[in-house]
Amino acid sequence: MLGSAVCSSKLPHPDPPRMRYSIFSLAAQALKGNRGWAPAWRDAAPKAEYDVVIVGGGGHGLATAHYLASRHGITNVAVVEKGYVGSGNVGRNTTIIRSNYLLPGNTPFYELSLKLWEGLEQDINFNAMVSQRGVLNLYHSDGQRDAYARRGNAMRLAGVDGELLDREQVRAMAPFLDFDNGRFPIQGGLLQRRGGTVRHDAVAWGYARAADQRGVDIIQNCEVTGITVQNGRVTGVDTTRGPIRAKKVALAAAGNSSRVAAMAGLRLPIESHVLQAFVSEGVKPLIDCVITFGVGHFYISQSDKGGLVFGGDIDMYNSYAQRGNLPTVEHVMEAGMAMWPGLGRLRTLRQWGGIMDMTMDGSPIIDHTPVQGLYLNCGWCYGGFKATPASGFCFAHLIARDEPHEVATLLRLDRFATGRLIDESGAGAQPNLH
Repeated sequence: MLGSAVCSSKLPHPDPPRMRYSIFSLAAQALKGNRGWAPAWRDAAPKAEYDVVIVGGGGHGLATAHYLASRHGITNVAVVEKGYVGSGNVGRNTTIIRSNYLLPGNTPFYELSLKLWEGLEQDINFNAMVSQRGVLNLYHSDGQRDAYARRGNAMRLAGVDGELLDREQVRAMAPFLDFDNGRFPIQGGLLQRRGGTVRHDAVAWGYARAADQRGVDIIQNCEVTGITVQNGRVTGVDTTRGPIRAKKVALAAAGNSSRVAAMAGLRLPIESHVLQAFVSEGVKPLIDCVITFGVGHFYISQSDKGGLVFGGDIDMYNSYAQRGNLPTVEHVMEAGMAMWPGLGRLRTLRQWGGIMDMTMDGSPIIDHTPVQGLYLNCGWCYGGFKATPASGFCFAHLIARDEPHEVATLLRLDRFATGRLIDESGAGAQPNLH
């Protein structure tokens, strides 16, 4: 990245220089000993009132602020974050992006997100390290092959790229996998070449910088302690840095959405669970794509530093703690070894946990709430990071125009009451199974 350029200032900085990153600015700063980089964003103090207050300074909240300012001209916006920018799930994930979904409620949304990823670095003038290295989902039985063929056909009908590979095509891509001696022999896979990975913390920094440069206030270390509602309409938020009045309040608090929404008297149809991720010691290039195990929930890729980044299922109990339990660690390692026995020769360096807001059908919510002026963005389950651009884009559209974006019309809060579920995995209305 660009050294000190990714750090926010601790001093008042009312009008930061509008520095544009380029090969020319990089060369110029190199000649100056890299002493001229401006702070990437201001460490803003809260004002008394804003047009929009966004609760949550993760990827979705920052993306929403950027698109409100850049696409809708709404710049009197505050993003309030209880910690520091990137301290939540946007910095605690396995960085995978893809749009290989089956159902109409999800496919156009995630395809929009992937298209936004493809142009993100030019849009925000920041190196987010978007790497479209491909996502390969393995299948291990005739029934699973048929299910993947159906998904691939649905993707292609929706204009999304997808290829069904046989056993030898997969072997040519990933010869290190266990094809012959495994408990679950590999028969083939569904490949989306446009999928891949993105540097997660760079996404937070880039969106923060882009929003800040359009006048958005990013207020860190500012926890929301209450939401003020008068006569059925939101009027502001209470924070640890004082009250802030707002015409509109947008909730993008991920795994803490239930706790924040409860401040406005709302009970959401989500549960919060821990999802663990892991990284191995750094090794020479081994895997040049993202691979998922078709029998167990396991997914793996290699970072630019050389570490293998992988994860599996949520921890299967409700929690707001950013840590996991040992049975899930064992489960993930077993799945990884079943798919790729060579992993047993590597050491795992570290593990971390993010808080997943799991909906009853495994699909997200972007919608109004019964409180006028209060908007909701939550329920991302395992798919929050890959959805970041489209989530912010559609949420900004909803806030600015008070109507859903066309690709998010089915992501309604009331679908659990009306029975119009978007059950991508076919697991029913049970959040821990999604």
